[in-house]
Amino acid sequence: MSKKWIQTADWKSEKHIPAIEISKIENGRVYVKVAVGKEIPHPNTTAHHIKWIDLFFWPDDEKFPCEIGYVSFDTHGESAQGPDTGSVHSEPVTKFVFSTKKSGTLMATAYCNIHGLWKSEEELKI
Repeated sequence: MSKKWIQTADWKSEKHIPAIEISKIENGRVYVKVAVGKEIPHPNTTAHHIKWIDLFFWPDDEKFPCEIGYVSFDTHGESAQGPDTGSVHSEPVTKFVFSTKKSGTLMATAYCNIHGLWKSEEELKI
């Protein structure tokens, strides 16, 4: 039996896909926003939530990608009264800034505690 480790789909039709938005490229810096549930909101409840988002950049003509950053979403129903009281939930949205002089491919991965690992890619043109 073949297993599919990383799931992909169009972020316009699937609530688990990390949508990559390159907001600007300025003075050698790249500004990127990654969000899960851009078109279809992810539930983000104690029982069903995005645990983390990771962003990689694979420069053209290089052998390996670079990890730009990793963000963990740790609040899934916590409050001052303790876990599972439902007053605070993290939203899976983050921003990254990095410097490069090369074009390449951005790859974001996101992990849902119920539905596993998801990814998307976006070309970066410098």
